[in-house]
Formats: sequence, structure tokens, C-alpha cells
Amino acid sequence: MNEAEEISSKQKQASIGEFFEKNKHFLGFDTQQRAIITAVKEAVDNSLDACEEARILPDIRVELRRTKSDELEMISQDNGPGIPRDSIEGVFGKFLLGSRFHAIRQTRGQQGIGITGVVMYSQLTTGSKTRVISKVKSDSSAVFVDLGIDTKKNKAIKSSEKRDIWIDERTGVEISHGLKITTVMKAKYQRGKKSVYQYLRMTSIVNPHASISLVVMDKEGEIIEEGNWVRTSNKLPRVVEEIKPHPHGIQLGTLQRMLRESTDRRMTSFLKHNFSGVSPRAAKEILGAADIEEGRTPKRIKPDEAKAMITAFQAVKLLKPPMDCLSPIEDLLIKKGLSKAIDSRFASTVTRSPTVSQGNPFQIEVGLVFGGDLSSEGPIEILRFANRVPLMYQQGGCLLTKALEAVNWKSYGLDQPGGSGIPKGPAAVLVHLASTNVQFTSEAKEAVSYNEEVFDEVRKAMLEVGRGLKNHLKKSSERKKAKEKFELVNIILPEISKKSSELLGREEPDLAPVITQIMNAVFLEEELSWNKESRLSMCSVTIHNYTARARAYTILAKWPEGEDTSMAFNPRGGRKEAKGLWAWRLDTLDPGTSTVLEFGISGLSKGDWNETDIFFRGNGEIIGATRMDEALLDEQRKAEALEAAVEEVRRSSAPSEAIKERPVTVFEPGANTDWFGMEGDGE
Repeated sequence: MNEAEEISSKQKQASIGEFFEKNKHFLGFDTQQRAIITAVKEAVDNSLDACEEARILPDIRVELRRTKSDELEMISQDNGPGIPRDSIEGVFGKFLLGSRFHAIRQTRGQQGIGITGVVMYSQLTTGSKTRVISKVKSDSSAVFVDLGIDTKKNKAIKSSEKRDIWIDERTGVEISHGLKITTVMKAKYQRGKKSVYQYLRMTSIVNPHASISLVVMDKEGEIIEEGNWVRTSNKLPRVVEEIKPHPHGIQLGTLQRMLRESTDRRMTSFLKHNFSGVSPRAAKEILGAADIEEGRTPKRIKPDEAKAMITAFQAVKLLKPPMDCLSPIEDLLIKKGLSKAIDSRFASTVTRSPTVSQGNPFQIEVGLVFGGDLSSEGPIEILRFANRVPLMYQQGGCLLTKALEAVNWKSYGLDQPGGSGIPKGPAAVLVHLASTNVQFTSEAKEAVSYNEEVFDEVRKAMLEVGRGLKNHLKKSSERKKAKEKFELVNIILPEISKKSSELLGREEPDLAPVITQIMNAVFLEEELSWNKESRLSMCSVTIHNYTARARAYTILAKWPEGEDTSMAFNPRGGRKEAKGLWAWRLDTLDPGTSTVLEFGISGLSKGDWNETDIFFRGNGEIIGATRMDEALLDEQRKAEALEAAVEEVRRSSAPSEAIKERPVTVFEPGANTDWFGMEGDGE
């Protein structure tokens, strides 16, 4: 055997399981501290996904028990739909087996690696098998099975399989559906910012529809740490729809594979059936720009023609892909989620309109909380999320952090030494990236890599919540000063008036004009409340004119407009200025008088709405309200109009399933034809 043959004979095919067994750090099992966080993350993410797909409000319990000095037992249980017996082996014992890898939609996981990695790591470090209990509602009993992994063959090893009634150990009640995982691994539990407790706390914030609990015990069974985050909303995230790839995100090799595998007979059909954003007009323009005949068979497209198509994809104007593949948390639920874990006095949230980067839809959400029990010492807390999954490591190298650092927070009321970097103060910032294709810096999915479009969207969202904080601090300061002045005047002047009248033997004068002259300001205060009888969230806005002349204003109020909410009580009428912004015209407010604007919102629960912003148009200032930024309002209107126009085009261009496309002929004036008698193959 020569040297070349000898070297070649030593080459062996490594299985997927063997690869991850030797490279477990790719899966997040590089240290014993991180191993337990990764294991809990994979189990909880799977539970949330399963519950949401089955439209079940999640109840998830995690228990950690110390068995040896360097070993932990992890128990994760949920109330999800369970896993059918025949699917358990594939879910827990086979790498790269999943239902989401080829689906273009927002999901927590995609590759089908996570929970199988947990089973593998347990087996690798302790030699123990993972116990799985699964109960499907339609089955009379649950499946109990122990699982290991044959990494060479990339498949599960089953043992001790049986069927039995599943009784909850804590309640003694039979469980009708759900899943329970018990596994032992080498791991260390630690407290602090990078802990299982923090991971579940962050998960509960962006999943306000879930109830999550944690119990950590030592070897003697004594509880050393626990947490309980009860759901604050019964609204499940909206169902995301799978979409087709967009031409702007297609590479040459992918296009060539799609052409080879296509069953379409014509190129026009191929483009319309396999891509989103390609209308019949766009399909013809793409083929024209690439100099390809419309009737060509996709399988016969040559490499140079495929290259021409890639160039044409970028040159032709295309519709954006559908955005129903994304499931944002939304402003109101961000506030609810933050309230589960952070006690604060003020919250400013924004959900940006969805947009596209390289053909991939994405959406940015940011929430900022201020005050309460948040520490004013040290940097603010940054809560980073991608598709509702917490990002706990590599904060400094993450795009989401870099976009936050690019904002001048000092101008919004937070201390920022040096004018850049993470600001200081009693605040926390939540930033969530929802996307069909989150680009991470590594396989462990710990930080988002740089993308210019995503960076700009995050920064714009940060500026919006920053303006909200600035307005809040300004409003609070102005109101405090005005209230102190008003209380001082109303206490001292009446006393002086009373004593002077007694000494002079005269009647007390009317102090209203005097108080008005001293105050010389228009003062506004709003109050949010819950009407139990009508089940409406009420907002009452009172405007006091403490000036010497009549005033006229337009008052604008932000309200939580959405699919499930509406303005059910509004006696003063007014008009809608933009989404979530209503305006009322006050023609005359005489000196020394006040008026009240009141409206009620249906579709909310008690406590859902406890903060709003009030704006105004008109001469002079109003203490307690912010002058309307017309440029920002105009920008918002344009964005809404564009979004509505795109959606209208999409609806009108989508063919009905009941109607076949037919060839279109241009007729001369007065000509006639039997449309349904025309021949054609649907093209």
C-alpha cells in the first residue's frame, strides 16, 4: 500500500452524534455552570413551543436537585399536548430531526438539536439515561420510557418502556396531558445574573401568558432557591404562518437546487409558486431581465441563466414577504411581562412595524422601565431576547447592546459617563428581535451578529422609548413644582385673606382671579381607572386654565389600540390621528375654569392599562402634557399608509383558490369573447 492509499484508508465518516459528542461546547455545554442553564433552556423552550402550537396556556415547573457534589438532577414538567409514543425516540434521540428547519417562520428553535443534546450530555457525563413521561389527551395511559443515545448511529436507545396512569406527585391528581423529563448531569448551580433563576425570570417577562416555577434543592432536600412567575395574560401569542422564501434572500446554489427539484412546467409558474413577493407582473419582468422565455421548463435552466435570474431578483421591484410569519410580544404584553419581574413606576414600550433584511422579515420591540425598586447605582439592566428566548452571554458583542450604546441617553435623563456606552440609573431596557432568520455570532446562540438594517431599527426603537422617558421625567418635574406652588398659594393666601378680613371687618374677597394671576399656567392631569360595571379601562384628562386669558387647544391621548381593543366610550367624539392616538379639539377654555375629557377602552382587563402619554397643539405650554412632534406623527402616518397599501396589493394580487388563472387578451372597443370558453393550462 502506497502512502496515498494508507492515508486514504484511515479516513472515516463521523456521524452527527459523534461530532456533537466531541464538540459539546457548540451546544452550550462548555462549563458545568452553563450546562444546567442550557439544559433548562432547551426543555422550557420546547414546552413553550408545544403549548403554543396546541393553543394551551403553559404551566411549566422546573426542579433542580443536588445528587452529588458535581451532579444535578433536572426535572422539567409541562401541561402541553404530550408526545405520541412513536415520536418520542426521534424527538429525544436523533440530532437534526425537527419540524422547523425548513419552515420560514418565527420559532424558538429550528435545527432539532437542543433536547437531544441534553440527553447526550447526561449520558456522556454521568452515564445515566433520561426518563421521559408523556401523556397524550386521547390516550388512556401515559408512556414511561428511559432513553439513551447511540451517537454512532444517531438514534435513541430505549429501555424500561411501559404504559401506566400518570399521577402528579404534588397534587395526587391524574394528569390528562403533558410531558415530564428527568435527567442527571454533571453541572453546578450558581446564583446571580447568569443563573437558571435569571433565565426563567427573563423567559417569564417575554412570555406573560406562561406560568413558570423553579425549585432548587440541596442533597438533603432543603430548598435553597425558588421562583414563581404567574401568568399576567391569558392571551396566547398569535399563530405564525409559514411563508415561502423571498428572492432577495436567495443565493445561486439554492436557486439551482430549487430549479432542479421543481415540478412546474413553466418558469412563470415556478416563480409564482416557490417565492413570496413575486406577482405575475414581477415574474414576467424577472424573466425578461434575465432573457429567459416564460415557457421554459425550470429543470432546463442553465447555470449562466440562473446567475442572470439572481441579478434580476435585485433589479425588479418586488412586494415584501408576508409578515404573518412573525409573532411580536406587543406593547401591552411587554408591560405586563415586565410587571411580573420588575417593580417600576414608569414603562415606555414600542413595537416597530415589521420590515425586511435580505428577504427575511424581522421586527424590533423595546421596553424601558424606570424607578421603583431598580437600583440607581451602576449600569442599567439590559434584557436581550431573540424570538422570545433570553440571551444571557456575550452581551458586549451583541448587536442589540451596541445599538443601545449608540444612543445619547444623557439627553433622555439617564447618566452616561463619557457620552457613550451603557447608561447608569434606576432603569432596565428590554429589547426583542423577532425574525424568521436570526443571525447569531456562534452556534450557541448567545449574541446577535451585526446587520445594518436590524441595527438601525433597534436604534430607532431606543430613541422612541428614550423620548417617552424624557417626557415622563419632564412631566413629573413640572407637575411636582406646579403642585407645590398651587398648594402653597391655596394654603397661605386663604389664611392671609381670612386674617386680614377679620382685622378690617370686611367680607373675604374672591381669590380665584388672584390665584390665577399668580399661577399663570395651564395645568393638565390624567387619571386611569377600571370601571367594574362597564368593564372598561377609563381615562380622565382634566385641563385647568390658571391664566388671565381664554385658551384653545387640541388634546391628543395615546391608547392601546389593537385587534382586541376599541374606544367604547367617547362622549366628546374627536378623531383618530394615527394608530393608538386620538385627538379632541377644545375651542374655548376661559380663565380660571377647567374641563374634563373622558373616554373608555374595551377589550382590556383590570390593571392592563396604567400609563399613557398626553400631547397637545396650541399656543403656550401645558404643564403635564407634551407638545405634539408633527414630524414624528407624519412619519408614523406615512409608515401606516405604506403598510396598508402593501397589504391591499397583496390581497388583491393573491389569486382565489377557486379560480384558475386564464390567459389575458386585450380586446378592441366593441369586441366580444366567451371568456370561460378560452383554452389554457392555467398559466
